[in-house]
Amino acid sequence: MYNLLVKGGGWSDSRDDMDTSRIFEYTENYVSQSFNLGTDIDLEKLTKFPCIFMQETWHDGSQQNARVGSIISAVKTGNTVKLEYAFDNSIPPMTNEQIKEVQGEFGIADFEFSRTHWAVKDIDLYKVLLRYLKPRRQLPTVFSISEVERIEPTLVSVMMPFDMAFTGVYEKLKEITSALDLHCRRADDIWENPAIIQDVVSLIDHSRIVICDCSGRNPNVFYEAGIAHTLGREVILITQSEYDIPFDLRHLRYVKYLNNSEGLVALGNSVTSRLETIINT
Repeated sequence: MYNLLVKGGGWSDSRDDMDTSRIFEYTENYVSQSFNLGTDIDLEKLTKFPCIFMQETWHDGSQQNARVGSIISAVKTGNTVKLEYAFDNSIPPMTNEQIKEVQGEFGIADFEFSRTHWAVKDIDLYKVLLRYLKPRRQLPTVFSISEVERIEPTLVSVMMPFDMAFTGVYEKLKEITSALDLHCRRADDIWENPAIIQDVVSLIDHSRIVICDCSGRNPNVFYEAGIAHTLGREVILITQSEYDIPFDLRHLRYVKYLNNSEGLVALGNSVTSRLETIINT
């Protein structure tokens, strides 16, 4: 079994409370009866089970972070239960959106995402977590990525030299991605961190697809392609010369193009075909 505790304003670090009238909402009768002490609730028994502490969903649920943890103590005072609890830092936060994707496995009904309550579910919480949710990622030390990946399904990032000669190439890539209802960005489109490498890595990490232009054998692009491959992103390699593709990547397909009006049209057609294959699988 596990406790599902949902609050509108979210949870503090270690102490909060719950109205007794909200306890056992969305809980099977046979489960709630097992914690019945006549006119009271067997709070001591309840605290032996793991918990999900979740905030009520607003917008698409991608902003709310739910945490797994345990109740240290639960004391009834009038119509309120005073809770002391702790989060399990070995389990990364989950968004409501992630939980909703497999809500049936958690035994959570639709209305529970927008209702402050304390439910008890006759489900093995850790078995569900192991089966459906991604484990904590190994975090690098040179730059930062979030513990839980949050990929934007329509985001395509472009890695290429910061050179005016590639402006037409980038404009063509923006044109074809827009036609597919995708959003195309390059690292120099943003400035959110003091170090540019952090902006680049954040962009790659949030992207579904990464296009890398290897023309000119730019070492930064090679480095960024390596990051994208390591993070498991779909990578499309393009180049003006097959000799600019690194030896270790020559076994992968790439798109060769000419940097002129006719060549960019051909590039657009080839990359569009590859994008359509990716987004339709």
